[in-house]
Amino acid sequence: MSGKGFKMRAVAYISPQNFPMLVKSFGTKESEELKYHYIAHTSLDVIEERINADPKATECFLGLLYVLEDVCVYGYITPTRVKIVLAMDQVDDFLKDSDVILLFKALHTAYHDTLCNPFLHQPLSQGLRTEDIAQMMGRGDKWKGLRRRLDRIAAAAEKHAIAAQ
Repeated sequence: MSGKGFKMRAVAYISPQNFPMLVKSFGTKESEELKYHYIAHTSLDVIEERINADPKATECFLGLLYVLEDVCVYGYITPTRVKIVLAMDQVDDFLKDSDVILLFKALHTAYHDTLCNPFLHQPLSQGLRTEDIAQMMGRGDKWKGLRRRLDRIAAAAEKHAIAAQ
């Protein structure tokens, strides 16, 4: 790792219908929040391009999508077609895909565990739709647990980078 380590800047959960359900940034100013919404939206084009290039691919990790200024953007798609976009600090040293995959697995598990919590949402007669999930994720009171877990994942990633130096 480089002297400053790698740091998660933001994570976005994007629905199968391609609208952001949650965009969470880490340690950034409010004036930079819009940047990460932009990154989430622009990464959709690259993700769709990769999915269409190999529609039978079974790999969830999409790799490095692009680099924007000082941010590297990685992509991941779950079996339920939810897209996870991760923005990280650009580092001078090589960042192993296995490290990024571990981060995505932690982010996917956090999302999955939150959705499986029966106390977070009202039972619906038709089942839980993606639009309902997006509305619930937008409400801060119900999803504090997921946001706290994302903060812990970001802190652990930063500690791992410092320990690996």
